[in-house]
Amino acid sequence: MVDPLCEASSMALSRAHLAEARRIADELAAIARTGLVLPGSITERRMVCGRANCACHAEIERRHGPYFHWTRKVAKKTVGRFLSAQQCDDYERWIANDRRAHELLRRLEELGIEALESDTRARRQR
Repeated sequence: MVDPLCEASSMALSRAHLAEARRIADELAAIARTGLVLPGSITERRMVCGRANCACHAEIERRHGPYFHWTRKVAKKTVGRFLSAQQCDDYERWIANDRRAHELLRRLEELGIEALESDTRARRQR
């Protein structure tokens, strides 16, 4: 079986590149160890009800709620569910972890692009 991880043994990466990659890896590992990662977002909603004579239909400030709604994409469709206020408080931190993990992966990808673009081996002459 081939190890999916690779070593950059044939490349001369700068100390700064390697140090930043290690910092990113440490932070990603810390997030992963918590197991608290949730994609999507939570919005606060106020809604009108189905009773025609309810005040929520006439005045925006009289709408029912707040209700907390978590949404995410599944197969290019938005799906979601309502959460309690306590669930909202807990899961907002999980969503923040997900966003931070994506941020860190983007930075790691940027480091890879920088390394590739600075690689002087086999450059094509134009």
